Amino acid sequence: MSFDSQGVSEGSLPSGSRRPPFFFREEYAGLIVKGNFMTLAAKPKLVEDGEWLAHQVVEQYRLLEQMIDIIKVPDEKTLKPICNHEVCPTMSASGHTYTWLDNKKNPIKIPAIQYINLVQKWIVGKINDPSIFPTDTTSPTFSAATYPSGSLTPMSTPQPLGPTNLNAPLSQLSGREWLGKPSGFPEHFESDIKSIYRQMMRCYAHIYHGHWLEPFWNINAYKELNTCFIHFINVGKLFGLLGDKEVEPMQPLIDVWLAKGLLPPSPQQQQQQQQQKENTGQQPAGQAAPGS
Repeated sequence: MSFDSQGVSEGSLPSGSRRPPFFFREEYAGLIVKGNFMTLAAKPKLVEDGEWLAHQVVEQYRLLEQMIDIIKVPDEKTLKPICNHEVCPTMSASGHTYTWLDNKKNPIKIPAIQYINLVQKWIVGKINDPSIFPTDTTSPTFSAATYPSGSLTPMSTPQPLGPTNLNAPLSQLSGREWLGKPSGFPEHFESDIKSIYRQMMRCYAHIYHGHWLEPFWNINAYKELNTCFIHFINVGKLFGLLGDKEVEPMQPLIDVWLAKGLLPPSPQQQQQQQQQKENTGQQPAGQAAPGS
């Protein structure tokens, strides 16, 4: 098969007779497993929200890490990793160029492999930080509601909150809620996992736009990539960890899976579908329904 017919510069979707990149086409959107990914992402009734999302984020990073390992394999001819400074001088995907913040908080463009390495180090640091992902949230004496902060570290020490109104009653402060509070996750836990998910999304986008052909197609591993990515997207969409702007570089592939019913529709799409059903079921005033 010749891939010259792809004929699309990175980041631009085709118009007219030009065909989209191969990974956006239905015939290459297959998976290695059958089943409902929405079932895999659904939270068990007896599991607390924070615990479930912590589990999902760690699992999604494990799967992504396997895909990243593939683009780090040395090329037999050049002996350089498949994703290297020369092949991918910037962290880009579909016209988007992602920048990293230097020590002075200034955005800088760096090679994709350097960006990905920094993302991996950063995510592992977050996951292994017990103040963000506590591994022991039980205490024989205290509960998460013991302190106004509402959460405990593994050492049963209350975690400080940000500035609060000192005149507010203690009952009001203790009543504050956030994702994962009952399991001891900190107040910033939700923003942390959204940041992790956003960076993982960028890695997937670069892998597809920069390396779908080499190596994933060439080693017949593109279905494995699709399987990891659809699971990732399903969790991200189901629990609101990704916005439309963040998934934009991969939206055409997501639309293929949506059309197949492999992903849940967005709240907006669900509302439109419900509205269409209601409109279809409506009968003109004074007119009997068919068959009545």
